[in-house]
Amino acid sequence: MGVTIKDIAKSAGVSYSTVSKALRDSPLVKEPTKTRIIEIAKQLGYQPNVAARSLVSKKSNTIGVVWPTIERVTHSALITGLNKQLEQLSYTTLISINEMEFAINTFNRYQVDAIVAFDDRNSKEPANSTVPIVTYGIAHDQSPFPTVDVNRRQAIRSAVQYFMSIGHKRICYVGDLLQEDRLQEEKVNGFKQAVKSFGLDPYYSRVVSVSDLEQYDGYEATKKLLKDREPPTAVISGSHDLSKGILRAVYESDLSIPHDISIISYDNIPATENFEVPLSTVGVPLQLITEKLAEVLMDVINGEETEKRIFLEPELKITESCQPINGG
Repeated sequence: MGVTIKDIAKSAGVSYSTVSKALRDSPLVKEPTKTRIIEIAKQLGYQPNVAARSLVSKKSNTIGVVWPTIERVTHSALITGLNKQLEQLSYTTLISINEMEFAINTFNRYQVDAIVAFDDRNSKEPANSTVPIVTYGIAHDQSPFPTVDVNRRQAIRSAVQYFMSIGHKRICYVGDLLQEDRLQEEKVNGFKQAVKSFGLDPYYSRVVSVSDLEQYDGYEATKKLLKDREPPTAVISGSHDLSKGILRAVYESDLSIPHDISIISYDNIPATENFEVPLSTVGVPLQLITEKLAEVLMDVINGEETEKRIFLEPELKITESCQPINGG
């Protein structure tokens, strides 16, 4: 493999985005910095992909975004963060909430430079597109285009493992969507695998179904859970909004967190609410996701080699919402 933009960034001691802007003669980079980067690129023998360059010679500096829903707070935070990253790279975004195929056809007519698809249906068939596509979803061997995957399965597994390490044996997962959603199914599968491999009793450590991932759904599911003869001592929530409902149900039942129930929320977004107890979270930080998506988009636009499956490792952040049990 030849010299890439990443090699130039490392040699120049600047960010990937700065190199990308400098090579595109962006006015956002100061002239001395731009001159130095171009000189280093020449010294390293950087050769942009000629075919890709000819393909994007009429660049619009626009990215198309296929967005699956306008309702969930995580998607809203994610697209806001990605838009900010792309603005720094002198790109603007066009958003479509249409079905994948229709949205891609529309973006091709508008001649965007690349498309990023938030694909909760996880399309396996290559889309008919004249411009590069990057997906945010589930990376698999048959991925037709580069896919950024935040390893949801591993995130939930690590939450179960942590609860077990501090003595919990009755651990429930709230967030099994009744309708098809591959991203949510990954979390559920991570929980089920953890229960089996760690030898937990599936009667006490089980998955709780919800019709949606909103606050009310978390509230309803938790109210039912708390009526069990032996309710869980720990709960893992499938979304930020579900967690708000879970907290409300616990407090309304005159129980407290973490003394009666510990909670970890699957969460990629910075905390915006001032909860009585700060939530423990597991997931990939929002900024890491948007930085990686922007980086891969620039790679495909510039004709750089990029991996088809890109896994980001989740982080477990424990706060006062978790407490050991039985001397754990």
